Amino acid sequence: MCGDFGGLHKLAVGALVTLLMFPCVLLADEFRPALLEVTERAGGWVDVTWKVPVRGESVLALTPILPEFLQPLGGGSGRRVPGAWVEFKSYRSQQPLTGATLRIEGLPAVPTDVVVRIALADGTEYSAILRGGNASFTVPERATRLELAVSYWQMGTVHILEGFDHLLFLLTLLLIVTGIWPLLKTVTAFTLAHSLTLALATLGLVNIPPTPTEAVISLSIMLLAVEVVRKNAGEMTLSERYPWLIAFTFGLVHGLGFAGALSEIGVPRNEVPLALLMFNVGVETGQVMFVGAVSLLLVGLHKAHSPAALGAMGAAPYAIGGVAAFWTIERFVGSFLA
Repeated sequence: MCGDFGGLHKLAVGALVTLLMFPCVLLADEFRPALLEVTERAGGWVDVTWKVPVRGESVLALTPILPEFLQPLGGGSGRRVPGAWVEFKSYRSQQPLTGATLRIEGLPAVPTDVVVRIALADGTEYSAILRGGNASFTVPERATRLELAVSYWQMGTVHILEGFDHLLFLLTLLLIVTGIWPLLKTVTAFTLAHSLTLALATLGLVNIPPTPTEAVISLSIMLLAVEVVRKNAGEMTLSERYPWLIAFTFGLVHGLGFAGALSEIGVPRNEVPLALLMFNVGVETGQVMFVGAVSLLLVGLHKAHSPAALGAMGAAPYAIGGVAAFWTIERFVGSFLA
């Protein structure tokens, strides 16, 4: 039994170290999603915008494969923008886009996402995210609200689980808050705050540039990491007294970050409330999954009382603070250079 418990606490320590180090590995290869935007106009005209990220001086090896019935008109045009290459082309089509399949060649080998946005001539809009083995999108013959709801729920869930800055913020909160009831209040406050600013920003009532927002998000993680260090030293901190207030305050900023991701995906004009609701539900789904898993991990570490477990818990805020400090500097510099 003791051997089993020892194995479990070693597994918990390894999981925590992996969780802390994974964002560091990704920092050097952070990508914005590629974008394929297809707009169908009256009279058989189709406009296509292809925006692909640039790594260093090289454009990512991704190529959109369009339906064969689209006939190109001229060679199109392209230009370099910060961090990406953008191409514009126009096509003539003798049939509607419904039922057609668009594919991204090279996507399985490239660690990035592709946002697909389709606007049909009748006003119907579709959005999807392609990644890895899912490299194609077929324009539905008929739109259903259920399909739209499921699609935005999935995109919200994936976004939070791949949003390492949001996850590190939640992890740092979990290192401060103890007890089920304080944790419930804290997570609820964070949820209410980011839901509020997500809705306001998506509806166009609040508009703050994404780069400063991301810099403040990373700064919030760094400040919370300092609070964890102070707590471990025996000090009673503001975040320990009122974690729900801290979570709500910084949650307002994190909601703007979620809104930036949703704007990249796009929201159908005729289904804004549904898309906004389901994206937010997806974010909450991913958040609950993460909080539940990490809470169990931390309980295991607290019960272990081993040198390795104590060392991992003590090192955690310094690792988090280091990552957050790097992000903060990088993003603030980026906001001045933008």
